This record gives sequence, C-alpha cells and structure tokens, in this order.
Amino acid sequence: MSSRRTTTITGSLLTACFSTVMILSYSAAADDPGPGSGKGGKAVDEAPAGVKVTTLLPEKISVDNSTQKTAVTATVKNEGTKESGDIRLLVVGFDGLKVKNVKGCTAMAEKNLPEGSNSGFICSTGNLAAGESKSYGVEATFDLSRTGRICLPVQTSDGKKTYWQQGPVPFGTTNPSPNAPATPLLLGTDNKPVAPGGDRLPRTGPGTEAVPLGMAGAALMSAGAAGLWWAGRRPRREA
Repeated sequence: MSSRRTTTITGSLLTACFSTVMILSYSAAADDPGPGSGKGGKAVDEAPAGVKVTTLLPEKISVDNSTQKTAVTATVKNEGTKESGDIRLLVVGFDGLKVKNVKGCTAMAEKNLPEGSNSGFICSTGNLAAGESKSYGVEATFDLSRTGRICLPVQTSDGKKTYWQQGPVPFGTTNPSPNAPATPLLLGTDNKPVAPGGDRLPRTGPGTEAVPLGMAGAALMSAGAAGLWWAGRRPRREA
C-alpha cells in the first residue's frame, strides 16, 4: 500500500472512532476495543458484606456492514474482599442488537425474556474469589437502521436477587458509514440509523408512521425510569 493511500488517524478518540478510514484501520478497531467500561451500571439488591460484583463492556465495537455481525466481550468481576458466592450473568439484547450466542452459556426461553428484549443468555459464573473476573465472548448482530442496546444483570444463581445491572446501555454512532466495510460503534452512544433517513427510525408495518429518534429515545428513557426491568422478576410457571 502506497503512502498516499494510507489514512492517518489524528485527533481525539471520538474523532478517530467516527472517521471513515481504510480497511486496515477497521481491523485495528476490532482488535483493540479499548478498556472495559462499567458505563450504565448500577447496584440493585444489597450484596453480602465484602462482595461487590460489577460488569464491563468494551468502549467500542465494530459491525460488519455486509453481514451485520459483531462481537462483544462481557466481563463480570468481583471487586470486593470476599467470595461472591454462586452467581450468574445474563446477557440480554434490545432493539437492533440481537445476541446470537454467548460461549459457555445457555439461551433463555422466549417466555422468560424481559419485556422489550429480543434475545438473552444465562451464564453460570459460579463463585468468584475477591478480585477475580470472568469474561464471555458474545456473538451478536446489529441492525444499523435501528438503535441497539445490551444489558448485563448479575444475579444470585437462583435469580432471586440482582446485585448489579449494566444497562440497557446503547452502542451506536452519530456518523454512519454505510459504504465502508465496517461501522465502529461507541458504548453509551445512541445510534443514528443509516436508513431510511438520518433522523427517523424505519416503519414497523403498513400505514405506520416512521418514529422520530427523539421520541423513540424518550420512550426508552421513560421505560428505564420506571424501574430496573429485571429486579424482582420471577420465571413464569409452566402450564
């Protein structure tokens, strides 16, 4: 590759992530997701003394524009001074982000998915010693014509208590790159859809008006303000 065709990335991290660059640069972005972040995380039920579980997501991911495939690393960590006890991590997808597989984990039955979600997996983490962490490789798809969110609750093994919940937190970009091989997305950023228009979500059915992003975002925020969707949730009884 000649020097004239080499793209130089300059400026802040934000500028770098939103710039349209060469294929080589996209590969680097996928291989270097940046430090893990607990953005959008919050404690829910009180954990035992000395136990402090949290989760981490990559600061950035990359979506293949031809296949819509992406990969996310979900990490659960015990930042406390005592063992966590038997816990589990849930990985749940919302809107345009759909979780297809989480290595070593079990898919949730559709009837047990939280309201508004489209996919979910349960990871039996087990007992984490103080300072120990465990990471899971998440395979997902991301429809760039929509917003996309992910949620990571950490619960007791029976699901009766939720010690920590990250999200639903968005991945997205305000500068779509439909003609590039991949689109980089940042954690905590609402996605600006590539189509059918920069500021409108696609129609959901015949005669349905396209919904402005602002209104859609407001609805999601209202749902979140109503409370943590997972806390206190119980599995439905089989008929």
